[in-house]
Amino acid sequence: MTDHLKGLLITTLGVLFLVPDSLFIRLIEADALAIAFWRGLIAGVLILGFVLLREGAGAVGQVLRAGRPSFFYILFFGVSAPGFVLAITLTSVANVVFIIASMPVFAALFSRLWLREPISRRMIWTMLGVFAGLGVILWGSHERAGASWQGDLVALGVSASFAAALTAVRGLRTRSMLPAVPVAMIGAALLMLPFTDVMAPVAQQWPLLLGHGAFIAFAAGLMVLGPRYLSSAEVSLLILLESVLAPLLVWFAIGEDPGPWALMGGGMVIVVLLVSNLVMLAQFRQKRRLAAIPEQ
Repeated sequence: MTDHLKGLLITTLGVLFLVPDSLFIRLIEADALAIAFWRGLIAGVLILGFVLLREGAGAVGQVLRAGRPSFFYILFFGVSAPGFVLAITLTSVANVVFIIASMPVFAALFSRLWLREPISRRMIWTMLGVFAGLGVILWGSHERAGASWQGDLVALGVSASFAAALTAVRGLRTRSMLPAVPVAMIGAALLMLPFTDVMAPVAQQWPLLLGHGAFIAFAAGLMVLGPRYLSSAEVSLLILLESVLAPLLVWFAIGEDPGPWALMGGGMVIVVLLVSNLVMLAQFRQKRRLAAIPEQ
């Protein structure tokens, strides 16, 4: 099996494990902080166990010693994890996943601000299309029960936070950030302890809590490992699967209708990102072909 095929399989599997995330949050009857606590703690412990078995205790220390990039990755990743749970509890699943799909736009903006990377013409058009779609989603939140602009704004913050985390470690491409994931998850979970009764949902809902954490652990681990073998365009295309499948799963399982505004705005976001990523993938492959041609 080639590294490229391995990357495709691992990343796709990671995305599929991520798809039920929002459904678990809907099914667990508890406040958002309690759900976020168990989601982060269980997933973090499982990932930490995998890291210790695979790479040893020194792997976590190496990531922590990576300096500011690692610190900001842990900080922003730690914020985005409970933020996602909060967003799901405040607004519709479709709104949240469609808004979070805008993450590449924020990543481009942060890369411009922090890394001084130019924003391509393709990305400028992508931003305009994505922000138009987000505007439709936000507008529709005023028209539909079950959706709220407050939850939409939290989802927007989650998208920006995760994009910031990824941008922070752009300079550490040769190092796996998997050991930092449990630090962020467990750390964020422990910070929530004083603010909620984390034991309240355990007695009746421990299977859901355990399953939720396990799915997130598999998703996070696979989606950190798989993209190392793929181009950023291919990774972005695969991640779009979650934005499409998650609302459909929740709609099918518990009848949560996304509503026309979310479908319209989300469709705009997905189509714009799809076209943008396909263009980027074509450009990447063309450059690779040209690089393979020997000089005369």
